[in-house]
Amino acid sequence: MEVLPVRYQNTIARFLLLVFCSVALCKAHGSACAQDSDNMLLLRIDPTPGFPRNSEGAFVTLKDGVIMYAYTQFYGGSDDHSQARIVSIESRDGGLTWSDPPVVLVENIGEQNVMSVSLLRLQSGRIALFYLIKNSLHDLKPVVQFSGDEAKTWTEAVPIITAYGYFVMNNDRVIQLESGRLIAPVAFHRPIYRDGEQSADWRGVAIWYLSDDEGRTWYESDYWWALPVPDLDTGIQEPGVVELADGSIFSWARTNTCFQYGFRSIDQGKSFSPPEPTSLVSPVSPASIKRIPGTPDLLAVYNDHSGRFPFTEKQRTPLIAAISKDGGKTWPIARVIEGDPDGHYCYTAIHFVGDHLLLAYCAGFLSKKDMYGLNPHSIRRVSIDWLYGK
Repeated sequence: MEVLPVRYQNTIARFLLLVFCSVALCKAHGSACAQDSDNMLLLRIDPTPGFPRNSEGAFVTLKDGVIMYAYTQFYGGSDDHSQARIVSIESRDGGLTWSDPPVVLVENIGEQNVMSVSLLRLQSGRIALFYLIKNSLHDLKPVVQFSGDEAKTWTEAVPIITAYGYFVMNNDRVIQLESGRLIAPVAFHRPIYRDGEQSADWRGVAIWYLSDDEGRTWYESDYWWALPVPDLDTGIQEPGVVELADGSIFSWARTNTCFQYGFRSIDQGKSFSPPEPTSLVSPVSPASIKRIPGTPDLLAVYNDHSGRFPFTEKQRTPLIAAISKDGGKTWPIARVIEGDPDGHYCYTAIHFVGDHLLLAYCAGFLSKKDMYGLNPHSIRRVSIDWLYGK
């Protein structure tokens, strides 16, 4: 499948304004940005000696229209277990320009770090801030804080899980159903020892944590699911969840089988069907899926290795936005967001703003040393019409 040609739908004046704002901001952060009115790179946060990695974030729109973006800022190295804290930046023009420097939102309260942010506007009007506290390869758990004054102040952290273990929850993952129930999708990795040192079993299992009181208390779904192939290295990892238009729930997770595996629930997340391969063909890399507002359609942002676009084997490229009109069974409409064959694009946050959406994701290159693929961070603005090929 070929990439559809770009269709310029904005006026010349609006296009020039977008280019001016984006180029000015990219220059301020020391990066060059490719420009396109329907798929525009607005911000690139590159690693520095003091902050060698910036990654895994989430958006929320405040009541005054300001968009807040929170992400993980590493200051003790660029490894997943290096010291890190959560910082935030703001946009007052729909995401075109962003404040600088970032402000600290959550200091590092873990023995290793805090990371992987989800932000969610609750039906009550409060904002929920989810993140992971990482102490060791045997101790990683998600918590949540709440704000009733538009992110000015936050409550003390409430643990979602009290059991001992390594529980991974990706950024931009927690959802609230129309019924009000919260669902936090998690992969559990049992603690093990290798050669006398702490480690985790990366053959993860999927579990969903539920809350019926807007996050004050949590309980487990009825089933945990493992990949039905026992000798694979990764099993189920980094699950996500989305509510479909009919009220059912679709969940998915990355694997090393070349497919994202899927689960379905018809009882508000209390139980999920056994995992099955989906039509999302990808490397060992997470997918991000949300419903497009005002439609039953799903938007998936992931690394497509089906062959309809050029791809580099086993690498997290290209970054594709695909649309499903049948609840995640097929994804016939697809556009290239990033296509560099040496690129490394993953851990996407999706946020809808009018007739556009904002995408934030790791955007590095594996040709660089020291895990450069995860260290830079990009924010991109994409037209919804462009995604549909209009």
